[in-house]
Amino acid sequence: MNLLLITASSDEIRNIRKSRVIGFQQCTMPYLAALTPPNWNIEHVDEEVERVNFNKHYDLVAITFHTPSANHAYNIATRFREKGVVVAMGGPHVTLMPQEAEKYADVIFVGESEITWPQFIYEFEKKQYKRKYICTYPPELDGIPMSRKDLFHRKDHSNGIMFATRGCPNKCEFCTISVMYKNKLRKRPIEEAAREYASFKGKVIIFWDDNISADLEYSKKLFKAIAPYKKWWSSQASINAGKDDEFLELAAKSGCKQLFLGIESISQKSLNSANKSFNKVDDFYKVIHKIHSYGISVQAGVVFGFDQDTKNIFKDTLDFLENAGVQNATFNILTPYPGTPLFNRLEAENRILTYDWSKYNSRKDVVYIPKNMSSEELLEGFIWANKRFYSLKSISKRLSKSTAGLYWTLPLNLMYHYYLKLHK
Repeated sequence: MNLLLITASSDEIRNIRKSRVIGFQQCTMPYLAALTPPNWNIEHVDEEVERVNFNKHYDLVAITFHTPSANHAYNIATRFREKGVVVAMGGPHVTLMPQEAEKYADVIFVGESEITWPQFIYEFEKKQYKRKYICTYPPELDGIPMSRKDLFHRKDHSNGIMFATRGCPNKCEFCTISVMYKNKLRKRPIEEAAREYASFKGKVIIFWDDNISADLEYSKKLFKAIAPYKKWWSSQASINAGKDDEFLELAAKSGCKQLFLGIESISQKSLNSANKSFNKVDDFYKVIHKIHSYGISVQAGVVFGFDQDTKNIFKDTLDFLENAGVQNATFNILTPYPGTPLFNRLEAENRILTYDWSKYNSRKDVVYIPKNMSSEELLEGFIWANKRFYSLKSISKRLSKSTAGLYWTLPLNLMYHYYLKLHK
């Protein structure tokens, strides 16, 4: 049997992601391949770096995708189905919008696939498969196989992508994670996660965890287990990670070079309204300073466009980031992804501007009506924030506050600066 796995990415999304300079590949399909029997011949196309060949023969095509690539993924599915190929779809958008997705696929997967994918493959081989496979409860992660490393094709800035935990206990209004994973945090056995960490040949590893600090005691044990392998790693964490000295000390000793912190906003009112009141703006300076003190750099995740945001939010945010010495930042336009409480609220308030999923990209389009500024002002403020943050003046000011990771954060900042300069 010939199986094609596709990590779908539209042309528009590929162009938008170029502005990030660094982008890390998804690990969904290499893990899915590891759950497939060895008698299957498996290929993987990551559309960030390669194109789908519609002329090759496949018995089954499986596609995963996020909301802004949905229309593109549906086009891929249609072309294969016209050739008589069975098409399966899963991933975030399918889980959030199953009734829409099943119009374009022979089979859809709602939720996680550790249990449903092997079941489907067994039934597919017997030609008795169902149209829909639903994961009715979040599966535990004990005993899952290591990902197929031969199916990672992208030459990015890491040598390995993996996860130790999945899910997040928080319920932020705008977040898809809480909807997809039902607020249930799962953890791989320490020894299994450490074994996969050690199996990557390179030195730089990305933990694709939603919140690696969600269970601090688990994380500390994990860091102790991976420290002997002398690799470097980065992951996403909550603000609470910066309040625990033991967590930071063990993270640094195990090779942590950067933590991505979803601070989201420097407005406490905005955080409270987004059900993220556990983030305390008054703690931000102290938390960032403490993380820096352990030689770990900070990448801040920032969202513009909450109902409490006025036009002042852009300058206020940049002033904060510069004074705090944040090394890197990812700015996003608030985007109400379908299925989230935010989407449901804005739709009920008649504030959704478009249902064209390609515009749900968080960087190029505003898809709802903001409260205290126009859509144009929100987009202009977002663009201005990126340019100021990666201006030479801002780079100098920010990186002078802390030497954490200076040998690589300075070149990275300069890469962003020159990219933005070339793409005015």
